[in-house]
Amino acid sequence: MKKLFAKISQILATLRKWTVNLLTILVLLYVVVGVGALVSQMPEPVDPTGKVLILDPAGIIVDQEVYPEDFSFPFSLPEEEQIQTRDLLEVINHAAKDNRLSGILIDFSNASFAGISTAITISEQIATLKNSGKPIIAYSEVLSTGSYLMAMHAQEIFVHPSGAVAINGLGGYRDYNKELLEKLRITIHNYSQGNYKSAVEGYTRSNMSDPDREQTEEIINPIWNDIKTRVASARKIDSSILQLFIDDYSVPMVEEADYNALSFAIDKGLIDGIKTYPQLRSFMIDKFGSLSSEDEIRETYPHISWQTYSKQIPTDDKPIKDAIAVVFVQGGIMPGPAGPGIAGAEDIAPLIRAAYEKDSTRALVVRVNSPGGSIIGSDLIRDEIEAARYKGLPVIVSMGDVAASGGVWVSTPANTIFAEPHTITGSIGVAVTIPTLENVFDWAGINFDGVQTGEHAGWSPALPMNEKLDSMFSRWASGAYQHFVSLVAKSRERDIDYIKSIAGGRVWLAPKALEIGLIDNIGGITEAIDFAAEMAQLEDYSVDYVVPEVSPIIAILEQLPINIIRYENNFWSSFAKRFEAAMSDLNSISSPKATVTCSQCVIEIL
Repeated sequence: MKKLFAKISQILATLRKWTVNLLTILVLLYVVVGVGALVSQMPEPVDPTGKVLILDPAGIIVDQEVYPEDFSFPFSLPEEEQIQTRDLLEVINHAAKDNRLSGILIDFSNASFAGISTAITISEQIATLKNSGKPIIAYSEVLSTGSYLMAMHAQEIFVHPSGAVAINGLGGYRDYNKELLEKLRITIHNYSQGNYKSAVEGYTRSNMSDPDREQTEEIINPIWNDIKTRVASARKIDSSILQLFIDDYSVPMVEEADYNALSFAIDKGLIDGIKTYPQLRSFMIDKFGSLSSEDEIRETYPHISWQTYSKQIPTDDKPIKDAIAVVFVQGGIMPGPAGPGIAGAEDIAPLIRAAYEKDSTRALVVRVNSPGGSIIGSDLIRDEIEAARYKGLPVIVSMGDVAASGGVWVSTPANTIFAEPHTITGSIGVAVTIPTLENVFDWAGINFDGVQTGEHAGWSPALPMNEKLDSMFSRWASGAYQHFVSLVAKSRERDIDYIKSIAGGRVWLAPKALEIGLIDNIGGITEAIDFAAEMAQLEDYSVDYVVPEVSPIIAILEQLPINIIRYENNFWSSFAKRFEAAMSDLNSISSPKATVTCSQCVIEIL
């Protein structure tokens, strides 16, 4: 019998090996065929003269695209296509100056944004299209808050008759799991430092704390008021109309057949009308003319995609003599490799070093777009930024949508810190919770015993926490907080007591951060680069984006018409992910960690 099972196991192992190999061969064949098709079907340059530029990005708009470092089965790529902000801005800027284009058609309904600052930056650039005098038409099946911020600059906005204007405002709800953990007999020990440090409140409370409510209101209310002001200005309506719309007409989670909301939006000037696709096509033909081409199987208007248009924008290929190097710290900070949404110190620290060791580098700009994360990961990145400063290079930090907690930590060596007008920063505090499972094992009838040569040797969260160990963990967390405060105090040239008065885990919007001395200037990455050039006394220079190299196979996969693996997001999968996240700490409780992260700093633009 034993030999039989061994034989079956051997057969199954062989089958598994051959199955994986076969799948690998099939996918590689797909890649080879796809590459051949791409090469054979490379389009000729398209003359944009007299054409409508279709600006319809699909994917998440980020500072810097990031892909998996290695190519490995099952060939998983990021959940969404990634579009670099600077690439999109370049297209919009060039289109505004291009008199060959006859008009612009905007549809951002399939785009998402890294944050509010990214969305407003692109919205402001789209306004330059309007100022250029070109006709701008916006059309979407559904207009969300983010896509409406883009569409509002159009002379005419249309939505599908069975679509929706799904603007619901900012903010939302967070899950609080204290009662769940109590029912599971899990004990949470909280050592977080700072009354406003709310990252762990999901484990320690059943509702939002007053300090967290206070700071969240002071962030989202000014941002929302600014959005209303921008909409009112672009559409020449009163800002109260938008508030009335989201409170009384826009139904949450409804993205189709919202006829009442569409009617209100038309009546009050939020949009100009509704059109089906055939009606839009006829409208565009009447406005811009008909395209007669053997390549078109149906009548349409002359147009060019933004991707095709972008490939024809002239590039600056002059040799880099004097350069401003730019490195990105984007995502949650971790000590390992970088990836989509992860600022991995293992990859970013060497990039910073490569940037400041280049002979052409005269100054370094570090673009920080991170809510923080691991302390050791933050320090590994900070070490290299500090090394650039010691080398004598001007170091400028440009804060993006969010640069909080660990994002502040890595910024401390900079000569000067810029932040966008809507940047969320601060959160100088430490988040530490340690769950112990003694009550779970007691209920299950599992006991632990053994011999140790040290008082706490072999201790794990499966065991109770005595008063002495509790005190030791408390000192550990307090020490991490004191170190963080000291870094900021030295960086900002302020005394420690003052930094403590504005720390405590509290988050700030950039204008307030400027007022209290956490940053030096309000401005975007362009202003930061200009300032770096000024510090380096450069008049003629290049911008050198020092970014990870994308492996050739990943680059090929991204160009294929169908990606190997993508994942769909919906409410239920999102809920499952939140539940999984709430329990994730239990998978690594044998190694408690203090983190510098800000859970409330990322505002989704839905």
